[in-house]
Parts: sequence; C-alpha cells; structure tokens
Amino acid sequence: MTARLPVFPLQTVLFPGLVLPLHIFEERYRALIRHLVARPEGTPREFGVVAIERGSEVAPPGGSPPGLAGMTLHEVGCTAELRQITELADGGFDVVTVGRRRFRLAGIDEHAAPYLTADVEWLPEPEEADESTGLLAARVIAVFRQYLTLIRPDPEAIAEQLPDDPTVLSHLVAATAALTVADRQRLLAIDDTAGRLRAELRLLNREAALLRQVRAVPVPLRELASPPAPN
Repeated sequence: MTARLPVFPLQTVLFPGLVLPLHIFEERYRALIRHLVARPEGTPREFGVVAIERGSEVAPPGGSPPGLAGMTLHEVGCTAELRQITELADGGFDVVTVGRRRFRLAGIDEHAAPYLTADVEWLPEPEEADESTGLLAARVIAVFRQYLTLIRPDPEAIAEQLPDDPTVLSHLVAATAALTVADRQRLLAIDDTAGRLRAELRLLNREAALLRQVRAVPVPLRELASPPAPN
C-alpha cells in the first residue's frame, strides 16, 4: 500500500524521533510549508525527507528549480512532522520538525506540485524488543559512552540522557555519532532494531579506533597534510 507525500531532498538523514530545524528560503519549499499549514486541523502535517546521494537540492541563483536533473536520491527516507513554524518578514519560514516514520520511495513526480512529490511505501516498525535486543542496547550504550569521551569535552551531557528503549537508542546513536551520510543512510534502511544496533557497534568501534590512532600521532595533523621538506 502506497501513500503520496511532498518530498524535501536534503544533504542529511533524518531518523524517527529526532529533531530537524530548517530554514525555508526557496519558493518551492515555501509553497510546501504553506500547503501543509493549510491542511485541515488534525491532519498530519508531514513531508518526506530523503538524503541526496548525488547532486544538490538548491536551485542555482536566478535559475529554475532543478527537480531531479543531476540529482540522485537515496531510496529510504523518513517523514518530518511540523511542530513549530515561524513566518519571516521575507516570506520564508523557520520550522522545527520531528522525524516520524520511515518509508521507501516507490515513484517520484516532478510535475504535480512546485516541489517534488512521491508515492511511498511505509516500512515496518520494529516490534517490542526482546531480551537479546536489550542486551545489544546495553553494549551499544557502553561503547557509545566511550566514543563520546573521545569526541566531546563534556560527554556526560549527552551520555546521561541516553534512552532505555532500544529502538529510540538506535536512532539517537545513528543521528548523534559523527558518521557519514552514507553510514547514516545504511542505518536508516535497516528494518529491525537489533540489526541496527549490531551495525552501530561495528561503526562505533571503527570510529573509536580511528580517533585513538589520531590522538596517538605525536606531530600536529597539519604537518601530516604537508609534503615533506626537501633535504
């Protein structure tokens, strides 16, 4: 079963439950926000956020919106629900959205509206976590705490707020760790919480090992980036 959604391509990956603030300045996306605001009360005001694999979501100055020309989107995205809207003097908007539910693109329409729309298939939501998933979550929390000590001056500020729910934890870790868009996209596409947590354990161990290696280098990194001086 498919549904039709407005689509906002971005250079980021949104996860369910995570906050995404946006500054809306292009006219096509202003139209999208106006469309959502005009919906009847009680109707979900959400649009699909899909990470860009190649290309840009910004139209060239003075040019027409690029649509999908030169832009490739990832297949799996997440809806963003409008929670706060501030209209600006220039007609733009500052909005706060929250990730809601994952979907897979089934087809994109460039002509039905000023912005992209898509037919999407809703992806399954994880069932209640079992004992093994809970044990995985505990391991991820332990490794994530160690990882935070390597990248943040005050890691306890985040570590103290880690959720107990394994699914919520898996989304928070995916969005908070310093991962590439490709890494985050692979995590978003995993359907079950246990699989996502296992993938995060591998990624966190990889990133922590790289960070420790960098810290062990006895010379400034800028010197490593420079060619050796001639003898």
